Amino acid sequence: MTVRTQPTAQVDETAQVGENTTIWELAQIREKAVLGAGCVIGRGAYVGPGVRIGANVKLQNYALVYEPAELADGVFVGPAAVLTNDYFPRSVDPAGKLKRGGDWEPVAVTVAEGASLGARSVCVAPVAVGRWALVAAGAVVTRDVPDFALVAGVPARRIGWVGRAGERLAERDGEPGVWECPRTGALHDERDGVLTERR
Repeated sequence: MTVRTQPTAQVDETAQVGENTTIWELAQIREKAVLGAGCVIGRGAYVGPGVRIGANVKLQNYALVYEPAELADGVFVGPAAVLTNDYFPRSVDPAGKLKRGGDWEPVAVTVAEGASLGARSVCVAPVAVGRWALVAAGAVVTRDVPDFALVAGVPARRIGWVGRAGERLAERDGEPGVWECPRTGALHDERDGVLTERR
């Protein structure tokens, strides 16, 4: 198995790292995390305990993926993006005592196949990002993102649709609800706020 790990990276001995994965400087992969084959983990990126990451995933520099997040195959996480895990974050309990690991319940961000999270975007758990969706840079995701949705803003709202190539889809003239990728020509159908690919 070929795994390229820079000397300053920290990879826990219980973590599972797939073949042909590269882990760059100062990245930290915590205990029992699972990374699939062909991943690229950028400088200073963080992968929390037990996080599950599929194949061919890219975490750009300083991306923070907190447990119990799950990222499917082909996910892109931009520079300094954050996947949170505590819906009610506090350093101390109501009595002022420092909270420890067992004093709160982590909640997950899940990111489906091929989805992309732009630079400095934040996903506030619990939330799910759908297949091939695109979260714009700086967006704050506070509710689930549908498949192929393009979301932007604070809080993030859908402003369009994207295809597998990542480009914004255009609605075909004279064909309401039919969306086309300008790069690949792939067609998609929209019905009741749901976009599906034509096969």
